[in-house]
Amino acid sequence: MTEARKSEIIAQIERLGVEAIHLQFTDIPGAIKSVTIPARRVRACLADGVWFDGSAVEGAARLVECDLYLRPDLATFAVLPWEQPPAARLICDLVLPDGSPFGADPRAALRAVLAEAAEAGLGYRVSGEVEFFLFEEQEGQLLNGQPPAPIDRRGYFEAGSSRAAKLCEAISQALAAFRVDVVMAHHEVAPGQHEVDLGELGALEAADALVTVKWALRASARREGLMASFMPKPLEEASGSGLHLHQLLVERASGANALVDPADDYRLSATGRHFIAGQLAHARGMCAVLAPLVNSYKRLTGGREAPAQVTWARSNRGAFIRVPEPRSLPGMRVELRAADPSCNPYLALAVMLKAGLDGIANQLSLPPPREEPGQPGARQRPGDEGGDPLPGSLDEALEELDWDPVVRAALGQPIFERFLAAKAEEWLAYRRHISQWELQRYLLGA
Repeated sequence: MTEARKSEIIAQIERLGVEAIHLQFTDIPGAIKSVTIPARRVRACLADGVWFDGSAVEGAARLVECDLYLRPDLATFAVLPWEQPPAARLICDLVLPDGSPFGADPRAALRAVLAEAAEAGLGYRVSGEVEFFLFEEQEGQLLNGQPPAPIDRRGYFEAGSSRAAKLCEAISQALAAFRVDVVMAHHEVAPGQHEVDLGELGALEAADALVTVKWALRASARREGLMASFMPKPLEEASGSGLHLHQLLVERASGANALVDPADDYRLSATGRHFIAGQLAHARGMCAVLAPLVNSYKRLTGGREAPAQVTWARSNRGAFIRVPEPRSLPGMRVELRAADPSCNPYLALAVMLKAGLDGIANQLSLPPPREEPGQPGARQRPGDEGGDPLPGSLDEALEELDWDPVVRAALGQPIFERFLAAKAEEWLAYRRHISQWELQRYLLGA
């Protein structure tokens, strides 16, 4: 099958006149990297991979481990609909010269946890709601301290500007070339804020799709003279951007939804309750991976439907996890709402699945839901504030990550060490920075 697929790819490249192939991967923080090869090198690439200097990847390799290879995943081959002359894309795994997986490859980390789930008889499927902002492209003004200018002033589900509508339509068409199903695209709450909803995929394919969406959106926006931003909180007075991840556990033997019990008030099986309990138990430890920027915590602590506490509910959109009412029982999902689109999706899904599996293995008890007042199941006792708070800063989140052995195990020691070092450096740079706000407030009066 592999040899047949290689032949298909080579034939398609020759038939369409593809001249270049972008070999893509992510570094540990989640930045999309690529190496471009001429199409005439594709046979050697598919046979042996492509060498590159791994020490050039931020946070991904020590100097003594600089010899790495990109091994293309044949399932990710796609011809780019926007490039002329034609070019193609392949997402790659990072491997050592002997062909074994590189310990600091985010894709390998997700594969490892998926293998654990498979041993437990479970499959893991995910769909995502990706929120982002469209700004007028004005990098010079941004560097001079001026806020970004949203492309429109519309609100939730209002018809977007003609430029935004054109871009979202182009994105939906472009993503079809990558076999990524766009279920819906619409305007979000804030000015210039939009959302693209993706169809359900296996977790590895879902992470590939999320990487592709960000890459395609940025490329398409640039062609329209716009800037697509996945910054969690780019505007002080507006809602931030989240990455809502809908999770489904499947019994591998039968294909049945493992989350469902029709007799339960929330339609949750024992497995589903343990799975959610595990994610709640490790919510604070996961937070640095799900919300990895200094800026992420301005979204999480700013309200406006972003979770600030470790809670679950059905209709409370401020909960860490929401269990939407399913239209049909096979469609039961568990929605995690704390992640934002700046995260590395491979690592985010790896820690989420690992935490849920820990809840199942240890049969952790699910605490009561925290619904909004007036909703079924709401707890309205005086002083009942809800669950534990999520970390209030990146620094606090990194401490929680360091203390959580389950989340660290999901990452693996090589990724954990590099992630922690990169993010500690980011936090230190933030602490040292003297902002314009500080100068205006304190310079003359202090």
